[in-house]
Amino acid sequence: MSAHPFITCRGIEKAFGRKQVLRGVSLDVHAGETLVLLGGSGSGKSVFLKHVNGLLAPDTGTVVVDGTPLGGLDEDALIPVRRKVSMLFQQGALFDSLTVGENVAYPLREHRLLPPEAMPGRVREALAMVDLAGAEHLMPAELSGGMRKRASLARALALEPRALLYDEPTTGLDPVTAARINHLIRDLQQRLGVTSVVVTHDLASAFFVADRIAFLYEGRIRFDGSPQEARASHDPFVREFLDA
Repeated sequence: MSAHPFITCRGIEKAFGRKQVLRGVSLDVHAGETLVLLGGSGSGKSVFLKHVNGLLAPDTGTVVVDGTPLGGLDEDALIPVRRKVSMLFQQGALFDSLTVGENVAYPLREHRLLPPEAMPGRVREALAMVDLAGAEHLMPAELSGGMRKRASLARALALEPRALLYDEPTTGLDPVTAARINHLIRDLQQRLGVTSVVVTHDLASAFFVADRIAFLYEGRIRFDGSPQEARASHDPFVREFLDA
């Protein structure tokens, strides 16, 4: 794990109308680490995550990804950033009219990254990484919730990203399936060296996958430290969250 931050956020503020969601978030994510962002519902976790690959732009503050400041970049200029930083959405966001194989190949076609004859091989590799080998012909409607998450992850991995953003990756899954997703997050970090940011309120998941934990409270980072430091924290809001 490198000491060099792959993602640097400084003073991010974001409001929607009169509702102030982020109130000056500053956070580094180091290359190769898994940072878990904890916080209650409505604390701004998913809003923060969408700033990291330019889906949202801050009202004030800066986001720098692998040395590239995102401020002022238009959609075309953000394309190389989004190749490097793939996002796994909470609901999986698969296209229901496409097969699993077509879903995984979709970003490769969009970005024209491979010649058509090379795509099936990349799709096979990505599905094998998430234990879905041979699932290319299935339709999303035929998949369980856990399989949908893994198919979405294969689609993200097809671009060979340097960072993965996970928005509530275990929400709605039974404990066995959730544990499988957690092992997958850890395994991908160790095998591929990807930088990961995991937004969750699932404490078992958080402590299993995290190298570092940040706690977002009322739009600000209230705590930032190791899982051991989080468990030992005397901050009343961190304690209340962890003990709930």
